[in-house]
Amino acid sequence: MLACHDLRTPLATVHGFAHTLVRGDALDETSARYVGMIGAASEQIAELVDQLSVASRLEAGRYDPPLRPVDTLALAQAAAEELGEERVAVSGEGAELETDPEAVQRAVAALARCLLRHGGLERVELEVQGPALTLAPVTPASAPVVLGEDLRDLGAAVAVRVLRGRGGSVQLDGETLHVRLA
Repeated sequence: MLACHDLRTPLATVHGFAHTLVRGDALDETSARYVGMIGAASEQIAELVDQLSVASRLEAGRYDPPLRPVDTLALAQAAAEELGEERVAVSGEGAELETDPEAVQRAVAALARCLLRHGGLERVELEVQGPALTLAPVTPASAPVVLGEDLRDLGAAVAVRVLRGRGGSVQLDGETLHVRLA
């Protein structure tokens, strides 16, 4: 947790200055593209630091986030927006649930991203039925990774722990991943 905390300040500096440089007119097109890549990479590192921080709090038994009401369909749609609507199709009917919306949204996005990346897929389906979500298809290659059993995807491993840590569940049934939010 200390390392995550200490990484945030220099990372924020890198991200802030990269963003400032991209907005200015002082860079040529190639330099602006490179600085944009630095900004995007710093956002990815920030997300990884956040995931590590949550994982360390879970492992230490100190994960006690503030809870707020959220509609599960809106949560799923926000998670899909992170990856692009062309990559994640959301359907179904939501229900209000009291949870940690940011962590659960990141968890759902991480599971979908894992299926896309490790399953070699172009698109996944995310169906919402109240507090239950299903993601499909799950390929044989992506199944152990999305369940956090094969530790090749930090986002998925933390997602499973976050969801279970909040009293939910993550289970595989054939080519469908069933997520129960609590």
